[in-house]
Amino acid sequence: MDIALIGFAATVARRIGLLVALLAVVFVVVDLLPGNAARAVLGRDASTERIAAKEHELGLDRPLPARFREWFSGVVTGDFGTTARGQSVNDLLADKFPQTLLLASIALLVTVTVALLLGLWWAARPTGRAARVFQPGSAFVIAVPEFVIATLLVLVFSLWLGWLPAVTFTDRSGYPAGAEMLILPVLALAIPQVGWNLRVVRGAVTDAAAAPHVESAVLNGLPERTVLLRHILPFAWPTIAMSFATSVGTLFGGALVVETIFNYPGMGAMIAGSVSDRDTALVAAVVAVTGTTIMGVLLVADTIRAWSNRGRP
Repeated sequence: MDIALIGFAATVARRIGLLVALLAVVFVVVDLLPGNAARAVLGRDASTERIAAKEHELGLDRPLPARFREWFSGVVTGDFGTTARGQSVNDLLADKFPQTLLLASIALLVTVTVALLLGLWWAARPTGRAARVFQPGSAFVIAVPEFVIATLLVLVFSLWLGWLPAVTFTDRSGYPAGAEMLILPVLALAIPQVGWNLRVVRGAVTDAAAAPHVESAVLNGLPERTVLLRHILPFAWPTIAMSFATSVGTLFGGALVVETIFNYPGMGAMIAGSVSDRDTALVAAVVAVTGTTIMGVLLVADTIRAWSNRGRP
């Protein structure tokens, strides 16, 4: 068997193992929180007998490893179980996850486009005016959390200028009623990632441009565009692709916070409610779906990197 294929399979197995371990940790952490799902669902005024009956109904009187094993065996078959309030977790995910995926995907598209263009510009003019703006500007937006950027965007574009809505309204489909309602949430997510990936693109392109074969191509009189596309980007792309893939996880994590600020109809409110209800199955289901999505993107980046490294001088 090819060594590269063995290494790829080992990477897949390792990431699956990490995801399973993360799900087990989620079960433990939620179980350690004060209270439990039965008390959260029934309220403070519920009698001890009702709470005990609800705990038995939800299986909370069983050992934690047994509950995790039962839940995970259902996940393997595509069944995420039911919430503490009796709702189908699969139905909730089918309703909310596509909307979070839409928000994160648009933010990723903006991140990739802007970071690539500005990063290439910065690398081509390392001492120009743009570089003097990109250097401190990218460091600043990286350091500022998404919720702070979201608050500033609302303050400027909604309250002061009145250009864009501060909250999201949905139509009958459950999606935002207008495209303008996506602008501020997307910007809140994309701005920090643009700052980070801008620096990665610039560094990767600069390192690739310093390689001997690039100097030879320049001395041979090849056009700048040919040098960039054939001799620089193929060697910089693995690093860039992995950086963009890593941003996917940050975008999903940030989306859960940004959605709450803008009242966006995604998984943000759902995960907040599930933690409040101590609903282990729903919290773990959200982690499982987002973790699997992130893992898939990382595997695509690994494939790109392995393919790009073939035949590298």
